[in-house]
Amino acid sequence: MPLLLLISFAFTSQSCAQKPENTADKTRPFLLSESEWKQKLSAEEYEVLREKGTERPYSGEYEEHYEAGVYVCKGCNAPLFSSSTKFDAGCGWPSFYNAIAKSGIREVPDYSHGMQRIEVQCARCGGHLGHVFPDGPKPTGLRYCINSVSLGFVKAEDKK
Repeated sequence: MPLLLLISFAFTSQSCAQKPENTADKTRPFLLSESEWKQKLSAEEYEVLREKGTERPYSGEYEEHYEAGVYVCKGCNAPLFSSSTKFDAGCGWPSFYNAIAKSGIREVPDYSHGMQRIEVQCARCGGHLGHVFPDGPKPTGLRYCINSVSLGFVKAEDKK
């Protein structure tokens, strides 16, 4: 009898499960196969978010963007940065002095290209966002240097 109950539960839970993209809970893991990522993202978005590329400086949509709202992950729509923490660092990429929530990002040591840096990833989908540096303004002294192509934007009046 317990085996039958276990099998019944397995089928029920699979049929009731929602894909993370269909849920309002932006904290659930967002897992896709590489072929699904390639279908979801443009070639440039895929290169940056999944292959840890970078866009050219001063070329991104949000580098000189200062509307009120929230910057979200382009891969999974998780809220990442508030426009109230955005500043002009003069580096060619959108810069923020703080994330909305530390739990929304991961900071990972990055030793690529012969440098020691801290990579910033979306905690929900693992997408590469950019890097964080200790040369930002008060109150944090941090500069989250983020690729525009890794971001989406939700205007303040559009948020619900």
